[in-house]
Amino acid sequence: MKFWKQAVLFYLGGCAYVGLELLWRGSSHGSMFVAGGTCFLLIGHLNHVRPRLPVLPRAVVGAGIVTMVELATGLLVNRHFEVWDYRDRAGNFMGQICPAFTLLWIPVSLMALGLYELLSYPVDRVIRRAYNQ
Repeated sequence: MKFWKQAVLFYLGGCAYVGLELLWRGSSHGSMFVAGGTCFLLIGHLNHVRPRLPVLPRAVVGAGIVTMVELATGLLVNRHFEVWDYRDRAGNFMGQICPAFTLLWIPVSLMALGLYELLSYPVDRVIRRAYNQ
């Protein structure tokens, strides 16, 4: 049951991230679905791993998570800069991550924290209902 809950939340997070990218830059890439789902699960688990940590520091940690997932994704699938390219941005690392986008991930992480909490219980309820039928 836990697997299916995580799978549904991963799917929703991946869809949300691709949707954000489509709104932001008008295009996305399949790898962003996987990165978005991964980030959504990891950020959502911050609510359970560090529940006493205030929300804003959790969002900053979430921004770090997104940045590290973005770096890993970039090193795996963005070697030729066909998905994104930060080489022209100040403070970039290998053209894959940059401080400006790390700052942008703070409000995105804040939204992910809230969305995860909002969706977690209803998804759990639907899956429990499906298992009991």
